[in-house]
Amino acid sequence: MRVVKLSNGREFQASPGTSLIEAALASGVILPYSCKTGRCSTCKSKVITGETVALQSETGLSADEKAEGWILNCVRSAQTDISLEVEDLGGVVMPPSKTLPCRISSIERLATNVVRVMLRFPPNAEFNFIPGQYIDVIGPGGIRRSYSLANAQSSEKTLELHIRAVDGGAMSDYWFKQAKNDDLLRINGPIGTFFLRDTKNIDLVFLATGTGIAPVKAMLESVATLPADQQPQSILVIWGGRTEEDLYFDIQSMLAGQVFVPVLSRPSLGWSGKKGYVQDVFVSMNPDLSNSTVYACGSEAMIRSAKAALLQVGLPSARFQSDAFVCSAEK
Repeated sequence: MRVVKLSNGREFQASPGTSLIEAALASGVILPYSCKTGRCSTCKSKVITGETVALQSETGLSADEKAEGWILNCVRSAQTDISLEVEDLGGVVMPPSKTLPCRISSIERLATNVVRVMLRFPPNAEFNFIPGQYIDVIGPGGIRRSYSLANAQSSEKTLELHIRAVDGGAMSDYWFKQAKNDDLLRINGPIGTFFLRDTKNIDLVFLATGTGIAPVKAMLESVATLPADQQPQSILVIWGGRTEEDLYFDIQSMLAGQVFVPVLSRPSLGWSGKKGYVQDVFVSMNPDLSNSTVYACGSEAMIRSAKAALLQVGLPSARFQSDAFVCSAEK
């Protein structure tokens, strides 16, 4: 076993051949992660001492980052005792990940290329999650795809998914052409560390593209249930798409007294709202970032661009949380 030391003093043991994320989780240490496939870079850390080996390709890192000693903990294993420049999530208690059967309760077309799927569990099933996390749905033939949860905890034991059509996608073909009420599926989860950290008196900023609004909806629902002394100071949601149809959900109705900014990159001639990309629109607002935490969810390109732009104007890296939708996940 190898000893892994974090920059805040926490330690855990890892066996060769096991990813650092899995070793940490097995030890009760929660490191940031999302895709677990080496592509989204949520789990990025820097090796200070020791040696690691890649278990699979780290496409989420640039050549410069690799040269500087950065690794992705989801696809790296410890070869020796190592020290990493990364901190765990402190006292967060993660719900256990499990595989459960479920059935489709309803399928509703929200846009030409987006459906809302409601899943229900058996009456005796127990499934807990933190709003913002995602699940894997295991469909016909064992096809497995990842989808963010669009609702907070539900006493009805239901899960809400917003699913975008992917050209040529096997699971997309199921959702849009074959799926019907009462179909039996399986889910595995919850997965990921994209969820709210501190909220008290914070200026919360959500940047979303496409179905990246799904976990934002879940987090907004959870904020509404927080006690008064844990409420944020303000909430700003900037949601982007290509055309008007991409903004398929009335997020404004969840933001009483708060701010919603819709953004389109390919609007019709009659569009009078903001144009371009969500991260550029946010920066153009000259925001006061001294009290802000940004939660970004959407395409890899948006996440990378948003993080670079916001760090450039002074947002500390620790206050940028993200969940990038990698293409094969069909989120």
